[in-house]
Amino acid sequence: MVNQLYFWAATAVYSVLIFYLAWLGYKRTKCNADYMLAGRNIHPVILGLSYGATFISTSAIVGFGGYAAKLGMGIIWLVMLNISVGVLIAFMVFGKPTRRIGKKLGALTFPDLLGKVYKSNFVQYVTGLIIMVGMPLYSSAVLIGGGRFIEQVLDVPYLWAIIGLTVITAAYVVFGGLVAVMYTDALQASLMIFGMSAIMILTLSAVGGFDGFQSLTDMSHLVPAGLASTGMTGWTSFPELGSATWYTLVTTIIMGVGIGVLAQPQLAVRFMTAKDGKALNRAIPVGAIFILITTGVAYTMGALTNVYFYEKFGKISTEMTGNIDNIVPLFIDTAMPEWLVVMFVLVLLAAAMSTMSSLFHVMGTAAGHDIWVHIRRAKFFPLKLRGSDEDASKLRVNKIGTFLMIAVSLGLAFIMPGDIIARATAMFMGLCAAAFLPAYTVAVFSKSPSRLGAIASLLTGSVAWAVWTVFVHQAESSVLSVSEMLTGNPSVLDFPWTVVDSLFIALPLSIAAMIIGTLIERRRSPATAEA
Repeated sequence: MVNQLYFWAATAVYSVLIFYLAWLGYKRTKCNADYMLAGRNIHPVILGLSYGATFISTSAIVGFGGYAAKLGMGIIWLVMLNISVGVLIAFMVFGKPTRRIGKKLGALTFPDLLGKVYKSNFVQYVTGLIIMVGMPLYSSAVLIGGGRFIEQVLDVPYLWAIIGLTVITAAYVVFGGLVAVMYTDALQASLMIFGMSAIMILTLSAVGGFDGFQSLTDMSHLVPAGLASTGMTGWTSFPELGSATWYTLVTTIIMGVGIGVLAQPQLAVRFMTAKDGKALNRAIPVGAIFILITTGVAYTMGALTNVYFYEKFGKISTEMTGNIDNIVPLFIDTAMPEWLVVMFVLVLLAAAMSTMSSLFHVMGTAAGHDIWVHIRRAKFFPLKLRGSDEDASKLRVNKIGTFLMIAVSLGLAFIMPGDIIARATAMFMGLCAAAFLPAYTVAVFSKSPSRLGAIASLLTGSVAWAVWTVFVHQAESSVLSVSEMLTGNPSVLDFPWTVVDSLFIALPLSIAAMIIGTLIERRRSPATAEA
């Protein structure tokens, strides 16, 4: 257990810095647009660090680190996708048109951007509702990751751990808006870079240096029988092609998260905070280096925990704890010097708070701006206020919406099952890709985007993802039990469909719906087609 005096002293310093930056954010939030988009003038370094810190959370360090301990270093391919897709393609391909179009249309949120591009209130409402329904799954998983680590290392009851994390994060998100979120993200990202670099050095030291990788290779005979029967061949080799473990690692973990990042609302909003295209370019190396260090260390450390635990206790990592989300916390607590345990606690707090704050902000603005304010403005309850009074009213509604969505995320964290962190993350990112990616891509690249195509794609992608998750993909359907109650089986299909992630079914259908809807709309409007 970590020395409490060291921890609370370090936490006090960390908290002072966090609340100072939150105060700066509060002071610089003068209007609703500042609350939503940080004044559209964020420094490139802060943008790159905030993007990375939002992207990488406790789910990457604790959840996916635990999956690396279970399934091996094949997950390193996710690092490559995180950088190539999540940073390079995201910034270079999607970033500039998102910023340019968002500024031109005066869009303040991701749903607002899609709604204005397609000139459709319905598109904005549906996008906002998907965020409000799906994002609490991810935010609660991040919260669970931080809470489980605090519980393991500090011996603080899980209940109080997640309540404390939520209250602190909520304080600066609700009052400081995106300015406070991005300022604190930059501090937290800097802490994560330093802490994860130190952890990598000491992890290698704990397993005999680079010889630890050979030791891990030589442990292939220790693969549990259950995993070996489903295709796992070792911790430094890839699972057998077409096996159940291969499908889980490739379709759910690597591809699900690697592709899903392109349509993450909380990341797309970051592009809209940049002053110009040059600012986005300058943010790229900052974000790429951050993600390389944090995810590379987390996944490598996770796999190498097997070497450490086997040499010290005669057990592989999954035998040390029944919950893979506890593997990384247990390793840090037992293998690292006390000062680094304190540092890692702060790293986990930073990782949790940076991602949670962004998710809380996006969920809250979806509830406030994209649903409530927009509906009032549209037809049902028209706003009677004007000028500064109207802006103040919108700002107040967004703060209330943020507070309510934070409460939903906290409640969900109490009822989520064990071993859920990495899977919940992959689920949310898969949902975003299936529901948003085709519509988002067309919105920023097409000169004549189709409203019908966007509506068809949003509805088809989200519904197909939900149906496959509930009735076919056994990792989720067996837990939800809806399929078993209705059909008597946890999945309505047989292998290999039971291990094919929902993304790989829903995204192609979403793309097809976009194409078909576009063609139908253009046949109805020949003039539009010619333009």
